[in-house]
Amino acid sequence: MDNGQSALIQLKAYLAQVDLPENARLPPERELCEMLGVSRGELRKALALLAAEGEVWRHVGKGTFIGAKPPEEHAIMAGVAGRSNPAEVMRARLLIEPLLAGEAARHATGEGIAEMHLCLTGARRAETWRQYENWDNRLHRAVAEAAGNLVLLSLFDALNAIRRTVVWSRLRQQPERPPADHHSFADHDRIVAAIEKRDAEAASLAMRRHLNAVRRRLAAVQALVEP
Repeated sequence: MDNGQSALIQLKAYLAQVDLPENARLPPERELCEMLGVSRGELRKALALLAAEGEVWRHVGKGTFIGAKPPEEHAIMAGVAGRSNPAEVMRARLLIEPLLAGEAARHATGEGIAEMHLCLTGARRAETWRQYENWDNRLHRAVAEAAGNLVLLSLFDALNAIRRTVVWSRLRQQPERPPADHHSFADHDRIVAAIEKRDAEAASLAMRRHLNAVRRRLAAVQALVEP
């Protein structure tokens, strides 16, 4: 059993033992790590899995709570997404994410950089497009979190929620998993390498080039599917 699975089992056992009510806040991550005997990275992976299952939800700057995210937050994001479009989302990403990459180069911790490398490896090993997209999303959030600014992270999370709600018209060709030479692999490598070297300008530029490449490919796909 790997450490991530062990952390998930211990976390589930803790939640069953304390029997917290809906929307109760969990102890801070540092305290949970000490109680469960796991690392911060292992705990966060376990929390992310529980969040995906709707067992917990996270509010930036406030903590992690029991149960599913309150519907009013979903409604707000869905309302914005319903009036937006992929091109508008990409323009917003191009304004925010290069800045976050630059800030990550200045402020990332060793743990944050290790999380980015984990995401790079996970994306390359993905056996389906869904798995790849989960790792891709996790990498971009790891960069945002590494910037060390809760306000910027909140903006990223809001934008990301809108991005995931907007319907993206995509064409997936065979094979059913990303090819070994998928364009984003090299893009992501350059972003993380610049952050690790503490080169804010290079990190920002690498993120901008990556997002522009994504925007061009999405525009090409959209042109193919439109009548």
